[in-house]
Amino acid sequence: MQLPARERPIATAAGLDPESEAWLRDLRSDRTPGADARVRLHALLLRAARFEVSRRRSGHPYLGAEELEEIANEAADDALMSILRKLDEFRGLSRFTTWAYKFALYEAAVKMRQRAWRGRQVPLEPESWERFASTSLGLEADVEQRELLASIKTAISESLTPHQRRVLVALALDGVPIDVLAERLSTTRGALYKTLHDARVKLRRELEDQL
Repeated sequence: MQLPARERPIATAAGLDPESEAWLRDLRSDRTPGADARVRLHALLLRAARFEVSRRRSGHPYLGAEELEEIANEAADDALMSILRKLDEFRGLSRFTTWAYKFALYEAAVKMRQRAWRGRQVPLEPESWERFASTSLGLEADVEQRELLASIKTAISESLTPHQRRVLVALALDGVPIDVLAERLSTTRGALYKTLHDARVKLRRELEDQL
């Protein structure tokens, strides 16, 4: 009979340092050691999140100390939940705490980017791709370059779906962070990466056919 995941032996225990092995064992426990380990881990994650928030603070001078602390706490909370879901993915290539810190740094960076875009409009209308025309090369541009620009605009219009145009324009032209766009569209980073990849493949094929 197969044991539940939290009761199975650590598959890579032989290659883990004692501290990392103890973290995994305690975090998998439903008893007191597990609760204590989660509290201790959250404290470590909060420290990492505060570091990342502080490092990025200069780019967000409008954020006060209270709001920065709120971001750090949210990042630590989300990092802890992600780690608990992915304990089986830890392979011992680094210390457990080093592996865990990366989750907090990532979440803090994401939340700082999202906060920077709070209140800013993200162009989501399918027709917004037409603003691509504003990047035209001007009257002095080489004819070949202007023809290429026209071909790209035509390919965007005719070969992409409205959703693909929306994602391409937001990410590739408007510079919207993918985390922000995922939040606005109620989707995931993975789904947006897939959409962007598919859009680029379509554009490449369309342009190749025009050559």
